[in-house]
Amino acid sequence: MVIDMNYWTKVLKRVAFLAVSALLVFLAFKLAIFYMPFLIAFIISLIIEPLIRGIMKKIKLSRKVSSIIVFIISLTIIVGLLVWGITTLISEASSLLHSFNEYLDKGYVLVQQILNDIDFEKFNISDDVMQTLQSSAYEFLNVAGNWIKNGVTGLMGMITSVPKVAIYTIITILSLYFICTDKIYIIDQMEHHLPKQWVKRIGVHLRELIKTLGNYLKAQATLILISFVICLIGLSIFNLTGLNVQFPLMVALGIAFVDALPILGSGTVMVPWAIIAAIQGDFTLGICLIVLWLIMTGTRQFIEPKIVGEKIGIHPIFTLIAMYTGYKFIGVLGLLIGPIVLIILKNIYSTLIDNGIFKTILDEE
Repeated sequence: MVIDMNYWTKVLKRVAFLAVSALLVFLAFKLAIFYMPFLIAFIISLIIEPLIRGIMKKIKLSRKVSSIIVFIISLTIIVGLLVWGITTLISEASSLLHSFNEYLDKGYVLVQQILNDIDFEKFNISDDVMQTLQSSAYEFLNVAGNWIKNGVTGLMGMITSVPKVAIYTIITILSLYFICTDKIYIIDQMEHHLPKQWVKRIGVHLRELIKTLGNYLKAQATLILISFVICLIGLSIFNLTGLNVQFPLMVALGIAFVDALPILGSGTVMVPWAIIAAIQGDFTLGICLIVLWLIMTGTRQFIEPKIVGEKIGIHPIFTLIAMYTGYKFIGVLGLLIGPIVLIILKNIYSTLIDNGIFKTILDEE
């Protein structure tokens, strides 16, 4: 049998290209995490860009002046929110850590109450199986409790490390200022220092990738912020009216994080919470949580089409695979990063995917 070396050379080149591209994407996200202040500034700049353009169009001011006006307004809001958020988080996190064992004991009591309310004899479940269920539930509580405790401790450590937070904040604010005021100059300089052949070949694709990814990040950040604000207002009202809702800011942040994950949503936390509250006899809290969840979901469904515009065109099963892969590689943060990597890869290899990946790689032409 004669081996066609030219054919296999082409195949190996295509496979090597895919491998190198995937490695570059991986390294790019590692760098993005390393340069997180600049990424945050970029996302904020995308959110406030319509305001800058609106002022330029209606008041007829230059981009620099319009950017400075919007920047000052944004900076005032950001600094005010940071001061309030940090002081509130420190207070809530300290209270949670101080009473953590008490809440864990309440979780054990709740599990025992649920198991006692279930008629296991009706389902012919033996005592051994029941004990296994009970020990598994307790083990789950321990793991979840340790995860929450470590997360809150890490959050406290991050917030209380004043020099680090100050440096991150200052760099983010300065980056936001320069991105807003000198956006056109920055783009021109990037194109100026890149080889012309690169600009011609990948310039169009890079702009499309930045546009797609930027719109996705902007849309998700806006939706998460809206959900967080609604959730925080609702939980704060519940807390002030005497319902059993403690640490509204921390809980709202947790729900916003879950809401940011594709496929999942705020209902993943709020519906089970409402059910548990009802089981404990607090029907008022259970109903209020369901109403708040419906308000958040309805608002998101109404606003999302206007903000997102186009669907990213990725089936949920592939999004789920991306989330799991990201989690296995870099932990909880990978749940957010995995789908973003998937969007980038889909955009880079759109032609390859449309023509068939293996068909294109192994095709002779």
